[in-house]
Amino acid sequence: MSRGRPAATAARPARAAGLLLHPSSLPGRFAIGDLGPAAHAMLDWMVGAGFTVWQILPMGPTGMGDSPYNALSAFAGNPLLVSPEALVADGLLPAEALAAWEVPESASVDYAAAAACKESLLRQAFLRFESGEFPELAIALQRFASAERRTAWLDDWALYATLKREHDGASWIDWEPDLRQREPQAIARRSAALAGELRFAVFCQFLFFRQWAAVRSAAESRGIRILGDVPIYVAPDSADTWSNRRLFDLDPDGRLRAVAGVPPDYFSADGQRWGNPLYRWDLLREEGYRWWIARLRAQLEIADLVRLDHFRGFVAYWRIPQRDRTARRGRWVKGPGEPFFRALCAGLGSLPLLAEDLGEIDSRVRNLRRKLDLPGMRVLQFGFGSDDSDHSPHRHEPRSAVYTGTHDNDTTRGWFAQAGEEERRRVLTYLGGPPEGIPEAMIRAAYGSVAELAILPLQDVLGLGSEARMNTPGRSSGNWCWRVRNSDVADDLPGRMRELAAATARLPPPLRQGR
Repeated sequence: MSRGRPAATAARPARAAGLLLHPSSLPGRFAIGDLGPAAHAMLDWMVGAGFTVWQILPMGPTGMGDSPYNALSAFAGNPLLVSPEALVADGLLPAEALAAWEVPESASVDYAAAAACKESLLRQAFLRFESGEFPELAIALQRFASAERRTAWLDDWALYATLKREHDGASWIDWEPDLRQREPQAIARRSAALAGELRFAVFCQFLFFRQWAAVRSAAESRGIRILGDVPIYVAPDSADTWSNRRLFDLDPDGRLRAVAGVPPDYFSADGQRWGNPLYRWDLLREEGYRWWIARLRAQLEIADLVRLDHFRGFVAYWRIPQRDRTARRGRWVKGPGEPFFRALCAGLGSLPLLAEDLGEIDSRVRNLRRKLDLPGMRVLQFGFGSDDSDHSPHRHEPRSAVYTGTHDNDTTRGWFAQAGEEERRRVLTYLGGPPEGIPEAMIRAAYGSVAELAILPLQDVLGLGSEARMNTPGRSSGNWCWRVRNSDVADDLPGRMRELAAATARLPPPLRQGR
């Protein structure tokens, strides 16, 4: 990084179109989308539709509420996304083992059924692997587990996941004091007693990253970049807090002193009380932000670009007293700011980041993003609530990504159906009618924007209503369940989307033949 310019930039991309779709939302036979045949088929569909960016949500193992933004690890992959078909292809399972777990195609993830399915099949695969019949896979697993970039988190994750299972899913804060406090003798005893289970946990991670590497390689061969997602915070019950307690604002027993969230905004009159632990930014700074560098390095191993969630929290974050049930009485506290990004650049080089700069944004946030030359986000659904919104298409800037909506929004059809009369009037005046054509009109507006990147949730591409919403902030259950069905996708849709991408200069240039 140049001393004179603390920028966290990569080479500026050409105009492109992207699809927002989490792997859990893919169709499939086993109660949840995964990294198997449907993921590879979706890549082919994206090529046909002119998409060159695939945005995913965080892919860590989920806990209570099934939220990928409240994962049990900031580093580990979610075993629920492991494909049974890929295990058969590797010889780790007989094909007939899958029959008992197949379910009819559904528009919703069944997390309980998925957990039972994947636990049973993964254990069968592990027993077969442990028989010694797969020497090449064993060598690959050893290389995976011994890589220096993984040893910092993999052993801790394996022990945390195993102990959590042994405690019937209870948070580490409720474990025995010696395990909660990670007393070395207690950790050594339990690690020895649970050696087989630790190997199983590592095996599951090996399979996840092996399968994702195959998906990413297939994406690269098709000219598709992966846009990953890094939540700013980690879950209070996570391997991260258990193994790195000093880095978080916790009391001596490991309990939260305060929690993260945001003040009252578009989504909630009470604000959002996320409940995540806050960082000890002073200690992180003293350690050269080593943990954050490792976290982003891990993400850049599985993605080409990374959406940095809640960018404004690096400038100032909303600190809510632990005892408060809402976010109303929180206060802004200064974040790590530009020195943090200087450290990231020093450790990782140029960073291909997309700054999620939504919510209560002030000049300090905007100035830092522009100083770092990071693209920000514009959401069309936010563009019609007033006459001066920065999210309105005519106010976009090239260095940005425009969305019709995000995973936290209703679908465009659902949003328009529930919008107030004045907002609907603005939409129809700006985009034209008829009302039933608004999802398509919003897509055209996104593609026509000067923003370098236009990203569409698949739900909007399909024109689905509120029944397909991915997440409603503040709702404790019923989120993260939507799945696309093969029957939802019209045969002529890819061609129509590709024509629109071509008309708005969002297709990549054709590959040059020869020299």
